[in-house]
Amino acid sequence: MPGQPTSDLPEVSVVMPCLNEAETLAVCIQKATRCLAENGVSGEIIVADNGSTDGSRAIAEADGARVVPVEAKGYGSALMGGIAAARGRFVIMGDADDSYDFSALMPFIERLRDGSDLVMGNRFRGGIAPGAMPPLHRYLGNPVLSGLGRLFFRCPAGDFHCGLRGFSRAAYDRMKLQTTGMEFAGEMVVKSTLLGLRIAEVPTTLSPDGRSRPPHLRSWRDGWRNLRFMLLFSPRWLFLYPGLLLMLIGLGVGGWLLPEARQLGQAKLDVHTLAYSALAVLLGFQSVLFALYTRTFAIKQGLLHESPTLNKPSRYITLETGLAVGGVLMLVGFGGSVSATLGWSEKDFGQLNPSVVFRQVIPSILALALGFQIVLGSFFLSVLGLESKGGEG
Repeated sequence: MPGQPTSDLPEVSVVMPCLNEAETLAVCIQKATRCLAENGVSGEIIVADNGSTDGSRAIAEADGARVVPVEAKGYGSALMGGIAAARGRFVIMGDADDSYDFSALMPFIERLRDGSDLVMGNRFRGGIAPGAMPPLHRYLGNPVLSGLGRLFFRCPAGDFHCGLRGFSRAAYDRMKLQTTGMEFAGEMVVKSTLLGLRIAEVPTTLSPDGRSRPPHLRSWRDGWRNLRFMLLFSPRWLFLYPGLLLMLIGLGVGGWLLPEARQLGQAKLDVHTLAYSALAVLLGFQSVLFALYTRTFAIKQGLLHESPTLNKPSRYITLETGLAVGGVLMLVGFGGSVSATLGWSEKDFGQLNPSVVFRQVIPSILALALGFQIVLGSFFLSVLGLESKGGEG
């Protein structure tokens, strides 16, 4: 093919996932081939076929591409199969529906040559042709998911889900990508950020899909899968921050109601609201514990990496500290319970004023529950291996 080197190691491998793309596959291959040849880039075109039945394989071979059959279904599976077969130092991936311009690959290649590990296309900067992106994706889905990605992971990418992107083979091997569906694209960006890889962006255009059939993308399903993936890789936003907020609300409301009942507008808030505030503290604390569990496990598995900010407080989270704090809380709760029982005995175990007695019983129950959770949580964190500190959670 044009641009193919004399050696067995091309500089660039262009990988296109394919599932019944007979209408547009040839033009995509031709554009990529011509771009590499005109710029003197040694390269290869790989079509990762995911079970096409419309003659896509024959079309790819006729246009000089190397076809790699991938049996496992899914966008991510097809790309992983194609990338595994790629021989280039750099890989550029893009959909074979003629929505991306394969004749404009040089900005990606130049950034990769300059040392970038991952080069993302940005459709919002390059231009989206009328009808190329549904309004739901353009004004809600992509901006929201990209914004959350920047918030959760401090990633510089402005278009998290652009399908045209390039990366070095060395960087890809470090990512160890796992997802097989549409969230593959998001996983690549997230893991590149967590690994501290050098990410760059280039403006790219998006044209209307050249196929006559509907796209494989399912807006709500694939959007949720991408959001779910980002949440699972960010225990701070999934567990830690919501848990801390819930605890603060519970402690604030509980502290306000503990001395006496309060009037709020037409409503009188008493021990019933105090009980719910205690529940908020308990649930919030459980969420914080889950954040610690998730972060510790992810660090040990190599999914998250060292975070000096989070390492400092984690030095004080030891089994011994947990046992001491949990033990004190359980003693406080037990003492409060004994005191309430003694007060009841003074009334000959008869009728008590709920508004008074529950102001002692509810905090005591909360202290017992929190103390017990802290003790068990400390043991579990020790089992997980909290000594392997570090990680961005």
